Amino acid sequence: MTAVCMDESIFVYDSIVRRVWARKGSKPRIMTTGSHKKVLLSGAVALDGSTLFRSYEGMASREFISYLSALKRKYGKYVLFYDGAPWHRSEKVKRFLKKNRRRIKPVMFPACSPELNPVEECWNIGKNTLLGSTVPDSFEKLRREVSEYYRTKKFHLNIINYICPYL
Repeated sequence: MTAVCMDESIFVYDSIVRRVWARKGSKPRIMTTGSHKKVLLSGAVALDGSTLFRSYEGMASREFISYLSALKRKYGKYVLFYDGAPWHRSEKVKRFLKKNRRRIKPVMFPACSPELNPVEECWNIGKNTLLGSTVPDSFEKLRREVSEYYRTKKFHLNIINYICPYL
């Protein structure tokens, strides 16, 4: 059995410039796309350093259960560390976790504690790399870049340092 930390993130194709060089005291102009399209990702980092990232059309119980099933196929038995997002606490999810209690041991992070979740660092690194000070030419380009980045990037995170910060 392994430990797996998971989280979701949104990459928005609008006002996505995170940093810009500007003369002190000036008002920089930031390009925006005018679009509200989003790339929605679920991601996980396991104790052995392996990852699983998937893109979904929405963030709801159905997508979360689909993602938990993908984690189950990859890891077999696992302890799942996750946050208290509304779709994580639905009756459908509770039934799924109860049905799979021999393979998935759920542990919810304390409320308002993103610093305990190593996947937050994956999102920060990815957003700074992909969206730092550029705007992709199109939404499809953003979608491809995000997908390729999280499919190929190796994150070297020790999840024990996150979930047990006082050891």
